Amino acid sequence: MRYRSATARSLAFVLLALLLPMGAAVAQAGRPALPPNLTAVRAALDKYRDPIVAVRDGYFSTVGCVDYPEGGGGMGLMAYKPGGMGVHFLNPAFIGPKLDSLKPQVLIYEPVGNQLRLVAAEWFVPTAVSKEPPTIFGKQLEGPMEGHAPVLPVDLHHWDLHVWLWKDNPNGLMHSTNSTVKCPDGPYTFHEKATKMVKQ
Repeated sequence: MRYRSATARSLAFVLLALLLPMGAAVAQAGRPALPPNLTAVRAALDKYRDPIVAVRDGYFSTVGCVDYPEGGGGMGLMAYKPGGMGVHFLNPAFIGPKLDSLKPQVLIYEPVGNQLRLVAAEWFVPTAVSKEPPTIFGKQLEGPMEGHAPVLPVDLHHWDLHVWLWKDNPNGLMHSTNSTVKCPDGPYTFHEKATKMVKQ
């Protein structure tokens, strides 16, 4: 009996050791594989998976969920692939000419049921602050472009860069829209056309 009991315990430990990595893999499902520098940024910003923590740290919701179901592009328009952006939380205190990888000006959430799920961070600089496109992660911010109406004033011309740290993006890790992000039908969902570019 003791032998059988010891054997059973050994088998239980083996099964547990096998299942734990599987559980970790399931927990990471949907999170993109990132280079080390972006993995570190994601880890530092993981606390904002709770939007209340974001609000307490100075991020304010723009309320509306924005998507671009038809994408867009062409003369004078941003080249968006079809997809969504989500709900933007803006931190005005972080707006300035210099960018900090750990202080994105915008956090982006996707409404899923009755929850907001953190999917991306956005580095955002108005053209009034910088006449040239700032650079972060070795990439220039895109633009200049108009503000994303109706959640931002059209005359808020700016540069921006979306980085999908928490959700795989078939359109690209740093593409503005994500084809897997969905905005629910409702009064605070805005199906938009591609944003107009502006001359600097």
